[in-house]
Amino acid sequence: MTVGLAGNPNCGKTTLFNSLTGSHQHVGNWPGVTVEKKMGHARVGEVEVDVVDLPGTYSLTAYSEEEKAARNFLIEDRPAAVISVLNADALERNLYLAVQIMELGVPLVLALNMMDEVRKAGKDIDTALLTKLTGCPAVETVARQGKGKREILQAAFDLAQERDGTWIPLRITYGPDLDPVLDEMEFIVQAAGIMAGKVPARWVGIKYLENDSSVIRRGREASPEAADKLEALTAKVAAHLRKTLNTSPDAIIADYRYGYIAGITRQVVRYPAIDHERIRLSDRMDQVLTHQFAGPIVMGLVIYLLYTLTFAVGEVPMTWVQDAFAWLGETVKDAMGDGLLRSLIVDGAIAGVGGVMGFVPLIMIMFFLLSALEDTGYVARMAYMLDRVFRIFGLHGTSVLPFIVSGGIAGGCAVPGVMATRALRSPKEKLATLLTAPFMTCGAKVPVFLMLAAAFFPGHEAVVMSAVTLSAWVAALLVAKLLRSTVVRGESTPFVMELPPYRMPTLRGLCIHTWERSWEYMRKAGTIILAISILIWAAMTFPALPEDAAKTFTDRADAVTVQIDDLKAKGQEVPAELDNALATAEAEQSEAALRNSFAGRAGVAMESITSPAGFNWRVNIALLGGFAAKEVIVSTLGTAYSLGEIDAEDAAPLSEMLSKDESFSKAAALALIAFVILYAPCSVTIVAMAKEAGWKWALFSMTFNTGLAYVVAVIIFQASRLLA
Repeated sequence: MTVGLAGNPNCGKTTLFNSLTGSHQHVGNWPGVTVEKKMGHARVGEVEVDVVDLPGTYSLTAYSEEEKAARNFLIEDRPAAVISVLNADALERNLYLAVQIMELGVPLVLALNMMDEVRKAGKDIDTALLTKLTGCPAVETVARQGKGKREILQAAFDLAQERDGTWIPLRITYGPDLDPVLDEMEFIVQAAGIMAGKVPARWVGIKYLENDSSVIRRGREASPEAADKLEALTAKVAAHLRKTLNTSPDAIIADYRYGYIAGITRQVVRYPAIDHERIRLSDRMDQVLTHQFAGPIVMGLVIYLLYTLTFAVGEVPMTWVQDAFAWLGETVKDAMGDGLLRSLIVDGAIAGVGGVMGFVPLIMIMFFLLSALEDTGYVARMAYMLDRVFRIFGLHGTSVLPFIVSGGIAGGCAVPGVMATRALRSPKEKLATLLTAPFMTCGAKVPVFLMLAAAFFPGHEAVVMSAVTLSAWVAALLVAKLLRSTVVRGESTPFVMELPPYRMPTLRGLCIHTWERSWEYMRKAGTIILAISILIWAAMTFPALPEDAAKTFTDRADAVTVQIDDLKAKGQEVPAELDNALATAEAEQSEAALRNSFAGRAGVAMESITSPAGFNWRVNIALLGGFAAKEVIVSTLGTAYSLGEIDAEDAAPLSEMLSKDESFSKAAALALIAFVILYAPCSVTIVAMAKEAGWKWALFSMTFNTGLAYVVAVIIFQASRLLA
């Protein structure tokens, strides 16, 4: 059995090596470099263990000969275990190398060396908790006195036997800029077989982002085509980070590693007598922002202010955009002759896409403010605070990150949120997180909530949106508790929260982030939503109203038109009653035609089921479209109300038309908000869930979530009616 000793220079590694091996050692050179190689022998019971003293190094990125020698030993020789010797008095700095070894997946034991100096400094380290948080056995040692040498060797021997050659790599999240790139790189590396069987595919991607020339060369030798893709991805994200944060991928990686380490050291290093004058500014900020009582209050105020600013600043430009689409629809209607083509363009494309695009100003402002929160590092603090709550509901602290990525405040997406569950070690916790993350207020759901808030709660939109966000979290946690108590039972695992350093966001970076997210939203509206809007228009248009039914409405309209024409011919004023009668006849004909269509028939047929929740047939059609993409709910309602006018005003904003629909009440709006929060994820998310957990759980999510959403919507609607 071969065991490696790794560590920073001056951590006491060589002293421990000498203590373990005594005179049973020899010296040579590592292959390909001039660095000295020390090997020795020790015994654990009847088994002889080869102990290799790796060169002292701070990193595994192959820049120096020492780093090359250390890394090549780990990758090529694949030791049974590695002992990471740490200067325990500088734990945060020394854990950096250990974390890189953990990312490789090598079975690792932590030797907390110089523990005598730690205690002299008035500190203490909880080794049991350190073992729990890292998954690596931690043993206290004082190498120069020989203390702990047998225990550390025994721990390495036991771990090597337990793992039996299996490497389990640590997966750290590197934030919203790098994680999607690493996921793409991981797929490319696996497909090309770069360093297959030696290192994890994700680790290769990390080394590309760190500009590790050795790995880049090996990638080019293995597959030039894959290497081109990996290098292009690296260049693209590097340019993006330079523009937005004025930094580089390797700096971001270092930040998040140290954030991960800080999350560990905060919990395991104890200071019986704290010197408050030495606490860093970020720690002082965290004393308030992550305080047990003050922290949640501040977080609630931050979310409320985010929505207040969004509506206060966005109301005017939102009105401009909605009026622009209304004008466009009227202009096209006046310019074209009556017929299916005009209806397709005006009622299908313009009304459908315009319903979604009308909320772009609010979305952009919200994304700008959310980007500011993310770039400062505050979102990570929110996750840190919520860990205590998550444990109560059977989730892991790391589950917070998929929730936030899915739209934990607003504007995220459930697809990367589902993919982010890979960071969870426990399969049960991963499954519970994966099934509940889609409850968050993602960017596709936000327009629905904005529309309903504007229509039924004017002047109180910020309160409603804050309540919606809070409700999504509460629903996710309660359902997670239900699932963890029934279908996905299992042990909870310890939590390490990564706290990146506080940053001052740049205006340029915020603008770029805002534009990227907003453009993705607008691009979706101009492609997927446009296509679905046209399909739904067709479903709402065909088959046409039967001639006898159409003739009834036409005769009524013609009779009123004749009266109006007669009065005009005589130079008399046309009474308002006649204008209203004509508008009513036309609106009733439009509504009858819509009810007769394929979509209308489906919506009407569903009313017997959905009426207890307050949903009318128009809403039913929209919810069916929402299975494809949640933005379709808004675009479908826009098309439905445009095709079947319910009042005399043409081209009114969707929120206004919805609020004037007598068949849809404030109680129904509350029920619809709850239903949209809970019901089946969109089709793309379902596919992502199937990739992560299998089609069984993806289909379970569709059926269970929709059933739960219906029950909750019925309860809310009926209760609201009783209390009204």
